[in-house]
Amino acid sequence: MNRFEQKSMSLGRKLICLLPILAFVILFVLFLRGIGSVGESTLSKQQESLETALERSISQCYAVEGCYPPSLEYLEQHYGLLYDEDRFFIDYEYYGSNLLPEVTVLRRTGAH
Repeated sequence: MNRFEQKSMSLGRKLICLLPILAFVILFVLFLRGIGSVGESTLSKQQESLETALERSISQCYAVEGCYPPSLEYLEQHYGLLYDEDRFFIDYEYYGSNLLPEVTVLRRTGAH
């Protein structure tokens, strides 16, 4: 056999050479899925926290003023309510000063 002639690699050797690359790709995909899961969990916690803050602000307004806040803007101006308007939409239904408003917090699609 000529020493300059290349030997063809057997199928087993080719698989052994590709194994580290395949393992890296699998680990990378699992890592990306984990990051996505953490992001989704964080967004859920933010929504839950916003809902709690709304309930507390509405209750505080009623306790202090004797009536429910007429709008979401009123809560923002007088009770310091802050939230990310790019991520969440708040539907605030006011029925009267003595009726608890109906509040719904929704995630905006495409929010990042």
